[in-house]
Amino acid sequence: MQRFWKDVGVEAKKGGYRVFLDMRVIKTPSKAELLLPNKAMAQAVAAEWDAVTGKIDPAQMPITGFANAAIDRIAPDQTAFVNAVAAFGETDLFCYHADGPQALTERQAEIWGQWLRWAQARYLVNFTVVTGIMHEPQAKATTDRLKEAVAQMSVWQLAAASKLTHLSGSLIAVLALMEGAADAAALWLDLILDELWQEEQWGADEYAIKNRRDREADFISAARFMALSAQGGE
Repeated sequence: MQRFWKDVGVEAKKGGYRVFLDMRVIKTPSKAELLLPNKAMAQAVAAEWDAVTGKIDPAQMPITGFANAAIDRIAPDQTAFVNAVAAFGETDLFCYHADGPQALTERQAEIWGQWLRWAQARYLVNFTVVTGIMHEPQAKATTDRLKEAVAQMSVWQLAAASKLTHLSGSLIAVLALMEGAADAAALWLDLILDELWQEEQWGADEYAIKNRRDREADFISAARFMALSAQGGE
């Protein structure tokens, strides 16, 4: 579809904000009204539509995409998404450390350890740190407490969290973003610690670099949507 509108506008409505293309309100792919929870998110969606110069490219409109997912996919089945996001607490990336070499294990202990300590203090839980790749369960009290935190997320936060957990493999990282305890760009570097270490040892090929940059762009977009979800009504 090509751009057919001249102006993009934002309007407050009971329960949220709408975005207009000329006089037409934007709807989701399922034809629901795209009613957004706050002005900041509505303005971000409006900016994406206003930036279209020719053919609409959904890949260039991530905030709109997350908003559509929140309304069309997550709101009708919120419990399923809570369960899926919370499940990452059972196998969190930050809990699985290498068994060598020493330089890598020390880096993991330092960088990933800080996030484990943050989560332990914030949620009053304890984590089992695993050496190697064999699964070891976390304490039920820990996974239950983390699930409680996920269950408090809005459908908007869950839209971001669903993407973020799949990109990162870490529920702790997602909770840190939700709480405003992490900068997304810096956190991404912590999450790809293993990849960066391997590149230091052996170098990187062009495909691997492009793949990582694509994932980073998706991660930053999802983190931005998470931040927008936390904004107030204005």
